[in-house]
Amino acid sequence: MKARLSRKVAVITGAGSSSDGIGTGQAISIALAREGCKVLLVDIDSERVANTLSIIEAEGGSAQVFTGDITQEIVAKEMINYAVSCFGTLDILVNNLGVMFYGDVLTASEHDWEESYRLNVRSMIYCSKYAIPVLEQQKQGSIINLSSSLALRAASQSLPLPYSVAKGAVISLTTTMAVQHGKDSIRVNAILPGLLRTPMATKGLSQDELETRRKSVPLQTQGDAWDVAMAAVFLASDESKWITGVVLPVDGGMLVTTPLSMLDSLGLTPDSSS
Repeated sequence: MKARLSRKVAVITGAGSSSDGIGTGQAISIALAREGCKVLLVDIDSERVANTLSIIEAEGGSAQVFTGDITQEIVAKEMINYAVSCFGTLDILVNNLGVMFYGDVLTASEHDWEESYRLNVRSMIYCSKYAIPVLEQQKQGSIINLSSSLALRAASQSLPLPYSVAKGAVISLTTTMAVQHGKDSIRVNAILPGLLRTPMATKGLSQDELETRRKSVPLQTQGDAWDVAMAAVFLASDESKWITGVVLPVDGGMLVTTPLSMLDSLGLTPDSSS
């Protein structure tokens, strides 16, 4: 069977993993490479991304590494130029870089708000700015932005508000770019991961908290980075050639629930919850 992304070239930002376990950027990179895609692995930390590179190369995939701070416009431009110089073209951009900042409007600092925007939104803007002209020349391409279910639903009182607001901006960025660049056959879609079990999402959580997260979604399972990666493979491939402007939840059904609908799953009753 022919690989789904044979002869395609992708840039994936945040392609390393911040700690033990597989993060979304790493899983997406590996999954695309397994489908025959040549990938440029982008991360600010060379050690983090080295593990992703070693996994891909061990499986016979083709990958290169670019390290730098892509929230700086000149670096984002260099990154896209490097991808084209390595592989001759560019077909797919996965804007995966994301960092959580916690607090609410009373407690989050000016630094938290500015850094959340810089890392979660500005990086996508700059990477897209220099990827789109390359995709325009080919009259085809796929841009995949990683947002979050937290952009649409408050998961708890300890919601990381600066992160959620930034990921809400990613949805607006996605839908507007889809309209503006559709005439050049550039598709722009977003993935909204739910309460995944990844190094970043579950850092510091207890086993009881992890179990509550599992029970709070209709499928009663905990998703992981590979679930997001498979969605990315689909949106990157020609199988989704007539799909653009879509905001795709990968969340076990969380976004279709209400608090009352999950009481039984959480072992609660209307009386005990009052």
